[in-house]
This record gives sequence, C-alpha cells and structure tokens, in this order.
Amino acid sequence: MIAKPNEGSRVGFIGLGIMGKPMARNLLRAGYDLFIHNRSRSAIDELVADGATALPSPKEVAGACDILITMLPDTPDVVDVYTGTGGAFESLREGWLAVDMSTISPRVSRELATWARSSGADMLDAPVSGGDQGAIGGTLSIMIGGSQSAFARALPLLSTLGKTIVHVGESGAGQVVKACNQVVVAGVIAAVPKAWC
Repeated sequence: MIAKPNEGSRVGFIGLGIMGKPMARNLLRAGYDLFIHNRSRSAIDELVADGATALPSPKEVAGACDILITMLPDTPDVVDVYTGTGGAFESLREGWLAVDMSTISPRVSRELATWARSSGADMLDAPVSGGDQGAIGGTLSIMIGGSQSAFARALPLLSTLGKTIVHVGESGAGQVVKACNQVVVAGVIAAVPKAWC
C-alpha cells in the first residue's frame, strides 16, 4: 500500500542508480513533489518525464525540499554530496531533514548527523536491504538510526519505499545493523556449499 504524502512535503532525491531510480519513481507515484540530482543525465531525463524537477547541484536540491533522500555508492560519495562545494549542507536550516539510505561508515553517519543538528536540522541513516527488486516493488527492509522525532517524521515517506521499517537506535545504528546483516548473509552463503559436501 502506498503511503499518502505529508501535506506540502517537498522531497529531494540524489543518487538515481540501480536502487535510487526506482525508489524515486515510487515517490513520484505516491504524489510527492520531487526534486532530483544525479551525476549521469539519462536517469534524470526519465524521471523528469515522470514529473520530477531536476536541479543542477545538491545545494539547490536541499534548498528546494523539506526532506532530502540520498542513495549513493559509498562513504566518499555521501561526504562529497553533503559537505563538498555546492553540497547539500550549504542549504542547512532549522527544520530540514536528511535521510541517507546509502550503506556507509557508521562513524561518518554520526558525524554528518552532528553537523546537521548544529544548524537545527536533523539526519537519519537508513541503509536498506532487498536489492533492486525491493526498490522497484517498494518492499525494501530499512534499518534506521537517528532521533525518534526524525524517524516519526520520515516514516510516511519511508513507507512508500519499504515494507519492513525499523528504528534501531541513535545516529549510526542503522549502519551498524546493516553491517551485521551483511556478515550474517555472507556466513550463510559461505556455509551452504559445505552443507552439500
């Protein structure tokens, strides 16, 4: 079931790769006003055709939205999008919320959240499990670290993207739980061939 948008919610989305593009499309289908940015142009063109608004930098996306979602490949990419020249944190302001759904370092997640709070904003780390099919179907599992109030605010939005959504603790906790999940999955994969020997 697709969640109904919060009244007046303007959402930003940066990172329109294999996971990010279908996630952004689900937000458009749910009725959110979506502002997007991506390094490659083809995904932007597809989503603009679906009703999104493209902006030239993370700073401008952050300035146009109430809640920013990022879905990026790795820790350095996240740091650059938020803190680099023209980065999203150049538009930090009171009441603004960032939700980083990338899988990155827990320490960096905590540092970025502290930076956001210093300007009256907030930030959640919300890595996902479920692969591209989960992104397409809106059935991702989402592990969330950050304040309870930020989690409650983001929940209607996240319910458009995932089916199992769990607040697991303070900033960085989402990344820790995701890392534990990956270790368990890797152990199972490694054990299965031995079980057949």
